[in-house]
Amino acid sequence: MGFLDTFKGNQYKAELDQLKQEHESLKELMTPDIQEAFHIKKEIARLQNMQAAEQKNLDSIQSAINHKNSELASLDRAIQEKKKNLISMDDEILVQEFGLYKPQYDFASALDYKEALAEIRSEQKTLIKNKQAVTGNTQWQVNGSSSKGQKMVNDTQKLLLRAFNVECDELISKVRYTNFDASLNRIYKSAEAISKLGIIMSISITQQYLSAKVKELRLAFEYQLKKQQEKEEQRAARAEQREQARIQKELEERRRKVEKEQAHYQTAYEKIIAQLLAHPDDAGLLSRKEEMEHTLSDINKALNDIDYRQANMKAGYVYVISNIGSFGRDIYKIGMTRRLEPQDRVDELGDASVPFNFDVHAMIFSDDAPALEAALHRAFEDKKVNMVNHRREFFHVTLNEIKKVIKENFDKTVEFTDTPDAEQYRISLKMKGECFENSSQDNKTYSHSYSENTFTPNISQPPVPANPETAIELLHTKWGTYKMPDPYRIQLKKGPRTDIKKFESNN
Repeated sequence: MGFLDTFKGNQYKAELDQLKQEHESLKELMTPDIQEAFHIKKEIARLQNMQAAEQKNLDSIQSAINHKNSELASLDRAIQEKKKNLISMDDEILVQEFGLYKPQYDFASALDYKEALAEIRSEQKTLIKNKQAVTGNTQWQVNGSSSKGQKMVNDTQKLLLRAFNVECDELISKVRYTNFDASLNRIYKSAEAISKLGIIMSISITQQYLSAKVKELRLAFEYQLKKQQEKEEQRAARAEQREQARIQKELEERRRKVEKEQAHYQTAYEKIIAQLLAHPDDAGLLSRKEEMEHTLSDINKALNDIDYRQANMKAGYVYVISNIGSFGRDIYKIGMTRRLEPQDRVDELGDASVPFNFDVHAMIFSDDAPALEAALHRAFEDKKVNMVNHRREFFHVTLNEIKKVIKENFDKTVEFTDTPDAEQYRISLKMKGECFENSSQDNKTYSHSYSENTFTPNISQPPVPANPETAIELLHTKWGTYKMPDPYRIQLKKGPRTDIKKFESNN
């Protein structure tokens, strides 16, 4: 360092000391208010510097947030795109989400659908033969060779078209009511995937061929529906034929029985007439003659009824029945039978396929029973339990609604039974109640609540037999006498523990 630099340094230091002294002098001259203002100004400057730093930090955070939001939006778009490409084939989901299908074709029979399927498949073969099923780049070259390029395009077209056809055939062969929408969507997605795979060579499924595949799917689905419908109709026709044969057999058997009775009473009547010729004033013979005439008159009425039923096969009974033990309250079956004994038909319905017998609420004779049944079904069209199969004649209505329709539109004198007997059902509940009661360890008040379709028995202080080991409580019904169950005598214990591995090794 030179002398000049040292001199200047000393000079600067002296000037700085002088400035500091002047600064201190000026501070001493300032009033307290000015000093406070000075300090406030310094504090403001410091806070402004802090604010600038925080703002810079906030801008950095906001920039990071915007970047993350951009990434999130990109992910959302990717998810939505994947959802479009994803086709759920889970049966449980499909059953819950399938929509009502509106038929596109209205052929009269399944055979017409079968012929239409053959035509659309023939049309597809023609499109493939004429090279109108799939497009491709005709100017493609391989190593400068157009022929090799064309062969490569053709081979790739065949490969992708075969893959498309295999997937479509699989979907069409397994199409059902619950997966139709998913199958249709998958055909479109398959065509789109083919276009993406062949984008380099401009290979894609033509719209004409895609429409033909969609038409085949619809025809195949409606063909299955029509076949099922025809099966149902054939089943109904066979049931109707069996019912007609059964009715005819009943009428013939009834006629033979009534004619046999008529012959018997006619012979007896002729004998009484012969006896009256010898004893015209015999009171006993006159009384028997009058009785025989009434009997023969009833027999003639029965024969006339049989003749009428044979001449008019539409005559029969419309019944209103319920089964609260099986279906609950306010579920009624409105059906029709042409049996001479309509209760036989009701008893058939209450066979082993349902837990309890049906109870009759009304039995209406009509000269045109099918028409009356159809009219009642139309009146409660929106109350059907099964809206698809019209042969399932169950309705979710109240008995008062049925009464109103019948009495206002058919016959005001029809008698209804408001409360169903449901005897076996009620006895079963009673037995279950006793079973629950006997399983208790004390004699406190018993109260058991059933569902809304049952009653609630309340039994206070149930009787205790003198000797529980020997006393047996009996239940007397029209079907017989039953021993009430004694669950407290049953010992439920866990069995010995089974070693699964040992069991598998032994087998």
